[in-house]
Amino acid sequence: MLVVSSPRFADHLTPPGHPESPERADVLEAVAARVKARGEEVTAPRAATRDEVLRVHTASHVDVIEATRGHASMIDADTFTSPDTADVALLAAGAAVQAVEAVLAPGDRPHRAAAVLVRPPGHHAEAGRAMGFCFYNNIAVAAAHARSRGVSRVAVVDYDVHHGNGTQAMFYADPSVLYISTHQFPFYPGTGAATEIGERDGRGFTVNLPIEAGASDGDYVRVFQFGVLPVLEEFRPGLLLISAGFDAHEMDPLAQMRMTSAGFAWMTAELRAMADRVSEGRVVLVTEGGYALPALGEALDLALGVLAGDDDVPLAAALRPATGRGDRSLAALAAAQAGQWHGL
Repeated sequence: MLVVSSPRFADHLTPPGHPESPERADVLEAVAARVKARGEEVTAPRAATRDEVLRVHTASHVDVIEATRGHASMIDADTFTSPDTADVALLAAGAAVQAVEAVLAPGDRPHRAAAVLVRPPGHHAEAGRAMGFCFYNNIAVAAAHARSRGVSRVAVVDYDVHHGNGTQAMFYADPSVLYISTHQFPFYPGTGAATEIGERDGRGFTVNLPIEAGASDGDYVRVFQFGVLPVLEEFRPGLLLISAGFDAHEMDPLAQMRMTSAGFAWMTAELRAMADRVSEGRVVLVTEGGYALPALGEALDLALGVLAGDDDVPLAAALRPATGRGDRSLAALAAAQAGQWHGL
């Protein structure tokens, strides 16, 4: 497994008390150090090029972010820049591209899996708008890069507690990029209803699994076993990308879910196993949210362990039992996607 990380991600500053704090970068760096100590390769990122970002963002959006270089500004009530933000955001997007390059490398491919430990996060950033702590949509830049490299089908699985409105919108009419999201609903940013399934040629290739607040590990197990995994099996992507937010954790201050760190490890292990079956093992994890710092470090440690092939995976039966919230999400999915996927 290749890990892409850098202390530079601490240089994006936010106001005191902001949940997306530079201290999150310290957690990511500590995790990267532990991964390196276990023998995995850790490398520094390179900045995304303008052309790479323009595959999913408008030129005017890039110009707006570039114009913040060297000073602090407020984009909206949640999203702030500091003098280094423009550069750090390009590093985050570039790290995701770099990871895709590593797992698509020809020959024996020494890196079948890669983990991108970055901030600021990206999945709320829309083509022409920064929002929700996000400036460039890192995972969307990665997906578009994979498509430019000839990967015919790319899947993005987003288990952040917030719906990735930006990622969804960028590929809403594109049947070559499958977007699957599990998220608390109703919740910020307000998108992600089960009935949002894509449009035109992309109809059915947006798969939303909105879950009520209070869901447990067991609810996510149900949603994965009977929603996420069957769709991935049928789609058979050439590359699997994971928008890995850890803010559905029971300790997180921004959401109301009851996931444990072991639950995140189980989901990641299932996605790694799916990549082994359908994507030649090619999988890239990109960090999104997660604002309880000890929980972020613990959950990410476990997730990267299973991504690297650790066989000590939590059993679904050992996780917190389901509450029924997952089954209600699956029922909404089946109604919205009727006739789209045989496995549902």
